[in-house]
Amino acid sequence: MALDIKPTRSELINLKRRIKQTQNGYNLLKLKRDGLFHEFRMLLSEMIEAREGLVQTYRAAVQGISLAGAIEGGLAVKSAAIAISNHPEVEVKPRNIMGVVVPSVEGTNLTSTILDRGMGLIGGSAYIDEAADGYSKLIEKIVKAAEMEATLKRLLVEIEATKRRVNALEFKVIPEMKEAQSFIQLRLEEMEREETFRLKRFKNK
Repeated sequence: MALDIKPTRSELINLKRRIKQTQNGYNLLKLKRDGLFHEFRMLLSEMIEAREGLVQTYRAAVQGISLAGAIEGGLAVKSAAIAISNHPEVEVKPRNIMGVVVPSVEGTNLTSTILDRGMGLIGGSAYIDEAADGYSKLIEKIVKAAEMEATLKRLLVEIEATKRRVNALEFKVIPEMKEAQSFIQLRLEEMEREETFRLKRFKNK
Protein backbone atom coordinates (compact mmCIF):
# COMPACT_ATOMS: atom_id res chain seq x y z
CA MET A 1 0.00 0.00 0.00
CA ALA A 2 2.86 2.36 0.78
CA LEU A 3 4.09 2.11 -2.80
CA ASP A 4 0.83 3.63 -4.08
CA ILE A 5 0.98 6.64 -1.72
CA LYS A 6 2.42 9.99 -2.75
CA PRO A 7 4.77 11.24 0.00
CA THR A 8 3.28 14.72 0.39
CA ARG A 9 2.14 16.62 3.46
CA SER A 10 -1.41 16.93 2.12
CA GLU A 11 -1.52 13.19 1.61
CA LEU A 12 -0.24 12.67 5.16
CA ILE A 13 -2.98 14.95 6.56
CA ASN A 14 -5.66 13.13 4.56
CA LEU A 15 -4.29 9.77 5.67
CA LYS A 16 -4.33 10.75 9.34
CA ARG A 17 -7.93 11.87 8.97
CA ARG A 18 -8.88 8.59 7.27
CA ILE A 19 -7.13 6.58 9.99
CA LYS A 20 -9.08 8.43 12.67
CA GLN A 21 -12.38 7.86 10.85
CA THR A 22 -11.57 4.19 10.29
CA GLN A 23 -10.68 3.70 13.95
CA ASN A 24 -13.97 5.33 14.98
CA GLY A 25 -15.82 2.98 12.65
CA TYR A 26 -13.84 0.06 14.06
CA ASN A 27 -14.82 1.00 17.63
CA LEU A 28 -18.50 1.27 16.64
CA LEU A 29 -18.39 -2.11 14.92
CA LYS A 30 -16.82 -3.67 18.01
CA LEU A 31 -19.61 -2.23 20.17
CA LYS A 32 -22.19 -3.58 17.72
CA ARG A 33 -20.52 -7.01 17.68
CA ASP A 34 -20.42 -7.17 21.48
CA GLY A 35 -24.04 -5.99 21.72
CA LEU A 36 -25.17 -8.62 19.22
CA PHE A 37 -23.25 -11.28 21.16
CA HIS A 38 -25.06 -10.22 24.32
CA GLU A 39 -28.47 -10.32 22.63
CA PHE A 40 -27.64 -13.70 21.07
CA ARG A 41 -26.59 -15.27 24.37
CA MET A 42 -29.71 -14.02 26.17
CA LEU A 43 -32.02 -15.20 23.40
CA LEU A 44 -30.21 -18.54 23.18
CA SER A 45 -30.84 -19.28 26.84
CA GLU A 46 -34.50 -18.35 26.37
CA MET A 47 -34.65 -20.55 23.29
CA ILE A 48 -33.27 -23.55 25.20
CA GLU A 49 -35.97 -23.12 27.84
CA ALA A 50 -38.63 -22.65 25.16
CA ARG A 51 -37.48 -25.85 23.40
CA GLU A 52 -37.73 -27.82 26.64
CA GLY A 53 -41.20 -26.41 27.29
CA LEU A 54 -42.19 -27.20 23.70
CA VAL A 55 -41.15 -30.84 24.06
CA GLN A 56 -43.07 -31.20 27.33
CA THR A 57 -46.16 -29.54 25.86
CA TYR A 58 -45.96 -31.79 22.78
CA ARG A 59 -45.80 -34.92 24.92
CA ALA A 60 -48.75 -33.75 27.01
CA ALA A 61 -50.76 -32.95 23.85
CA VAL A 62 -50.03 -36.37 22.32
CA GLN A 63 -50.97 -38.06 25.57
CA GLY A 64 -54.20 -36.05 25.73
CA ILE A 65 -55.26 -36.83 22.15
CA SER A 66 -54.43 -40.51 22.64
CA LEU A 67 -56.51 -40.63 25.80
CA ALA A 68 -59.41 -38.84 24.09
CA GLY A 69 -59.25 -41.22 21.15
CA ALA A 70 -59.18 -44.25 23.40
CA ILE A 71 -62.14 -43.15 25.52
CA GLU A 72 -64.32 -41.18 23.08
CA GLY A 73 -63.25 -42.88 19.87
CA GLY A 74 -61.37 -41.62 16.85
CA LEU A 75 -64.52 -40.51 15.06
CA ALA A 76 -65.56 -38.24 17.92
CA VAL A 77 -62.09 -36.65 18.03
CA LYS A 78 -62.14 -36.04 14.26
CA SER A 79 -65.65 -34.60 14.45
CA ALA A 80 -64.58 -32.21 17.21
CA ALA A 81 -61.61 -31.09 15.12
CA ILE A 82 -63.76 -30.48 12.04
CA ALA A 83 -66.35 -28.57 14.08
CA ILE A 84 -63.88 -25.84 15.09
CA SER A 85 -64.82 -22.67 13.22
CA ASN A 86 -61.70 -20.58 13.88
CA HIS A 87 -58.34 -21.67 12.49
CA PRO A 88 -54.92 -20.49 13.70
CA GLU A 89 -53.31 -17.72 11.68
CA VAL A 90 -49.92 -16.06 12.01
CA GLU A 91 -48.64 -12.68 10.83
CA VAL A 92 -44.94 -11.95 10.44
CA LYS A 93 -43.78 -8.35 10.94
CA PRO A 94 -40.24 -6.90 10.88
CA ARG A 95 -38.54 -5.97 14.14
CA ASN A 96 -35.21 -4.21 14.63
CA ILE A 97 -32.50 -5.39 17.01
CA MET A 98 -29.37 -3.19 16.84
CA GLY A 99 -29.81 -2.61 13.13
CA VAL A 100 -30.71 -6.24 12.36
CA VAL A 101 -34.19 -6.85 10.96
CA VAL A 102 -35.68 -9.94 12.59
CA PRO A 103 -39.17 -11.42 12.35
CA SER A 104 -41.87 -10.71 14.91
CA VAL A 105 -44.56 -13.40 14.71
CA GLU A 106 -48.03 -12.66 16.01
CA GLY A 107 -50.74 -15.31 16.06
CA THR A 108 -54.52 -15.13 16.11
CA ASN A 109 -56.98 -17.90 16.97
CA LEU A 110 -54.13 -19.95 18.41
CA THR A 111 -56.38 -21.03 21.28
CA SER A 112 -60.02 -22.00 21.15
CA THR A 113 -62.77 -22.03 23.74
CA ILE A 114 -65.50 -24.64 24.16
CA LEU A 115 -67.89 -22.45 22.17
CA ASP A 116 -65.36 -22.06 19.34
CA ARG A 117 -65.17 -25.84 19.06
CA GLY A 118 -68.88 -26.04 18.31
CA MET A 119 -69.50 -28.86 20.77
CA GLY A 120 -71.42 -26.95 23.41
CA LEU A 121 -71.23 -27.40 27.15
CA ILE A 122 -73.50 -30.45 27.25
CA GLY A 123 -72.51 -32.37 24.15
CA GLY A 124 -68.81 -31.93 24.67
CA SER A 125 -66.27 -34.21 26.24
CA ALA A 126 -63.83 -33.36 28.99
CA TYR A 127 -61.18 -35.55 27.38
CA ILE A 128 -61.57 -33.90 23.98
CA ASP A 129 -61.50 -30.46 25.64
CA GLU A 130 -58.26 -31.32 27.43
CA ALA A 131 -56.76 -32.59 24.19
CA ALA A 132 -57.82 -29.41 22.37
CA ASP A 133 -56.38 -27.24 25.15
CA GLY A 134 -53.13 -29.20 24.96
CA TYR A 135 -52.78 -28.61 21.23
CA SER A 136 -53.72 -24.95 21.61
CA LYS A 137 -50.83 -24.52 24.05
CA LEU A 138 -48.60 -26.46 21.68
CA ILE A 139 -49.42 -24.14 18.76
CA GLU A 140 -48.63 -21.08 20.89
CA LYS A 141 -45.26 -22.52 21.86
CA ILE A 142 -44.48 -23.53 18.26
CA VAL A 143 -45.15 -19.98 17.04
CA LYS A 144 -42.97 -18.49 19.77
CA ALA A 145 -40.17 -21.00 19.18
CA ALA A 146 -40.27 -20.34 15.42
CA GLU A 147 -39.90 -16.60 16.01
CA MET A 148 -36.97 -17.11 18.39
CA GLU A 149 -35.21 -19.58 16.08
CA ALA A 150 -35.51 -17.27 13.07
CA THR A 151 -34.23 -14.36 15.18
CA LEU A 152 -31.25 -16.38 16.36
CA LYS A 153 -30.35 -17.29 12.77
CA ARG A 154 -30.52 -13.65 11.63
CA LEU A 155 -28.43 -12.52 14.61
CA LEU A 156 -25.84 -15.23 13.98
CA VAL A 157 -25.46 -14.21 10.33
CA GLU A 158 -25.04 -10.54 11.33
CA ILE A 159 -22.56 -11.44 14.09
CA GLU A 160 -20.39 -13.36 11.62
CA ALA A 161 -20.51 -10.52 9.08
CA THR A 162 -19.69 -7.91 11.74
CA LYS A 163 -16.86 -10.06 13.10
CA ARG A 164 -15.34 -10.34 9.62
CA ARG A 165 -15.49 -6.56 9.15
CA VAL A 166 -13.92 -5.98 12.59
CA ASN A 167 -11.11 -8.43 11.85
CA ALA A 168 -10.50 -6.89 8.41
CA LEU A 169 -10.19 -3.42 9.93
CA GLU A 170 -8.06 -4.59 12.86
CA PHE A 171 -5.61 -6.84 11.04
CA LYS A 172 -5.52 -5.46 7.49
CA VAL A 173 -6.98 -2.03 6.78
CA ILE A 174 -5.75 -0.06 9.81
CA PRO A 175 -2.24 -1.65 9.86
CA GLU A 176 -1.81 -0.91 6.15
CA MET A 177 -2.92 2.68 6.63
CA LYS A 178 -0.51 3.13 9.54
CA GLU A 179 2.24 1.57 7.47
CA ALA A 180 1.52 4.08 4.72
CA GLN A 181 1.58 6.89 7.30
CA SER A 182 4.99 5.77 8.56
CA PHE A 183 6.25 5.57 4.97
CA ILE A 184 5.13 9.13 4.20
CA GLN A 185 6.60 10.49 7.45
CA LEU A 186 9.93 8.78 6.83
CA ARG A 187 9.99 9.96 3.21
CA LEU A 188 9.18 13.55 4.21
CA GLU A 189 11.91 13.50 6.85
CA GLU A 190 14.34 12.16 4.26
CA MET A 191 13.33 14.86 1.78
CA GLU A 192 13.80 17.52 4.48
CA ARG A 193 17.29 16.23 5.23
CA GLU A 194 18.13 16.22 1.53
CA GLU A 195 16.81 19.76 1.17
CA THR A 196 18.79 20.92 4.24
CA PHE A 197 21.94 19.29 2.88
CA ARG A 198 21.37 20.90 -0.53
CA LEU A 199 20.88 24.34 1.03
CA LYS A 200 24.08 23.95 3.06
CA ARG A 201 26.06 23.05 -0.05
CA PHE A 202 24.56 25.98 -1.90
CA LYS A 203 25.42 28.31 0.99
CA ASN A 204 28.99 27.03 1.16
CA LYS A 205 29.44 27.62 -2.54
